Amino acid sequence: MNVQGFQKLTLLDFPGKVACTVFTGGCNLRCPFCHNAGLVFSPNEYPSAEGDVLEYLPTRTNILDGVCLTGGEPLLQKDILPFIEKIKSMGYKVKLDTNGASPSRLKEVLDSGLVDYVAMDVKASKENYSRACGCSVDVAKIEESIKIIRSSHIDHEFRTTAVKGIHSIDEFESIAHWLGSESKYFIQKFVDSGNLLGTDCSAFSYDEMDQILQTVKKIIPQATLRGQE
Repeated sequence: MNVQGFQKLTLLDFPGKVACTVFTGGCNLRCPFCHNAGLVFSPNEYPSAEGDVLEYLPTRTNILDGVCLTGGEPLLQKDILPFIEKIKSMGYKVKLDTNGASPSRLKEVLDSGLVDYVAMDVKASKENYSRACGCSVDVAKIEESIKIIRSSHIDHEFRTTAVKGIHSIDEFESIAHWLGSESKYFIQKFVDSGNLLGTDCSAFSYDEMDQILQTVKKIIPQATLRGQE
């Protein structure tokens, strides 16, 4: 496992759990608003911290509930399943973050029965998907990943980071119709980390975010804003 970052404590990344977050190197998308440009452009910049993670976790079994695997794109890691097995053997829950661009790999990992929660980024409406991803994307694969997650019976969420310069407010109605009324859907406020892949990306105002939410709630009543505090 190419581990390029490790946050030892988070109360935000794994819903309902005290967790740590593992950042893997590399991604198959180039989203202009990505806040982890280093993981995308320099996926092997540092020696892998996998050993540090596996040494740390046994010392925190009475403090942490789970481990969040994020990136980059974790499903690019060929040895992700053995890594998850080691985490599970210590008694931890595992959350997987994914962009959904590799449905066959996603199915393989979810079918293992080792993942307890999965969060998939839905980058944009179907018509705007490749632009939002900064590269050509087969939307059929995104749709397949959505179906795989729904049929897995694993607790899950879908989420979109709302970015001015990438999305329009009206676009979120299309996304909501695509996901359907029963989805657990979060709309995340964009934060400029100062380490973005692209330019001309900014945050919607609080009022605009509320407008987006109200648009979505007409279709997905339980939709929620995240990062609006």
